[in-house]
Amino acid sequence: MYQFIFDNSARVLFGAGQLNHLHEEKLPGKKALIATSNGSSTKKFGYLARLEKELDLAGVEHVLFDQIRPNPTDKNVMDGAKIMRDQNCDFIIALGGGSVMDASKCIALMAANDGDLWDYSFNKLGGKKNPDHDALPIVCITTSAGTASEVDIGAVISRDDTQEKSAVFHPSMMPMLSVVDSDLMMSVPPKFTAYQGMDAFFHASETVVNRKVHPMAEMFALKTIELVAKYLPRAVKNGNDQEAREMMAYANTFAGYYMLCTSAHTMEHTMGSFHPNLIHGAGLIMIAHAYYNFFAEKKAAEIPMIKMAKAMGVENASSGKDFIRALDNLIAEIDCADLKMSDEGITRDELKLYPQKLHEVLGGDITADPLPLSDSDYLEIFEAAFK
Repeated sequence: MYQFIFDNSARVLFGAGQLNHLHEEKLPGKKALIATSNGSSTKKFGYLARLEKELDLAGVEHVLFDQIRPNPTDKNVMDGAKIMRDQNCDFIIALGGGSVMDASKCIALMAANDGDLWDYSFNKLGGKKNPDHDALPIVCITTSAGTASEVDIGAVISRDDTQEKSAVFHPSMMPMLSVVDSDLMMSVPPKFTAYQGMDAFFHASETVVNRKVHPMAEMFALKTIELVAKYLPRAVKNGNDQEAREMMAYANTFAGYYMLCTSAHTMEHTMGSFHPNLIHGAGLIMIAHAYYNFFAEKKAAEIPMIKMAKAMGVENASSGKDFIRALDNLIAEIDCADLKMSDEGITRDELKLYPQKLHEVLGGDITADPLPLSDSDYLEIFEAAFK
């Protein structure tokens, strides 16, 4: 008998051009903090101007916070929360990819609560406190197809001084409204399209091999895998392919509706703890073959892997190795086969530090892999992935 809870309260405006309808929605306040990255893309491509026009039409005041860095930090969050309080903003709008949405959720939480963000982290060095107050309302406008942060309660935040990367989550961090407009994804460069798309893929593939998977989660995950395998190569090859962009937007959101991540995500968070500039999707790609092949060699996830291979178009799939080949082919097709840990400054000697750190960071459920993994197993996988 399967037991699970499905509680997704985010209202989603999905489809090309949906940002143009934001002013028609009932927004949750009178003054918004608009949170964007410290890059230039939202301004360069006119997305920020479009959002500001929508808020003006809705009669909502707005203040800009454009300092969120890739792999956002606790300091990033606390700076944003201070501005939100000082400017008397009563809700936040995240305009950007996963980093912006994750930071915005935590900004909304800390604008309503005392202390430091790490007081509410469940990492080894976190305070593990429950917040006294719910986060202020959150609206997410995603400009990428990968993290699905627009439809979940979680965020991933780094702390540079302790080399930590932590998942932070609270039910009130679920966005009350999200816009998934593929028009805003057309400008993502090929490399980042690939990294983001494979993040969505791994949300799904980890869900399918997860020992705690149930039919509802598997339904979303297998559809995600099918869509990514078919449309991500097209989106990488031609960023102006509107159908491919929209299908990848679907895949991203489907994966987020019920993701059950395994230790693969925790392994990548460990890498990111030591190397904060490592792009999450790239790190996941680096370890993917070694991680899944570890279980394929032991025939520990044959049925789930056969299902995934078939979703990827391998009609006569009969073993886990068929999935490994399909995965390798997909990674090659999106020009990511040559990604190397060493190019990110990771050394082989450093890998020995990773198993211990893995127990200190939050990413996926390290109890949910197809087989229980020991520290020596983790090291074996890291070493097999190293190049």
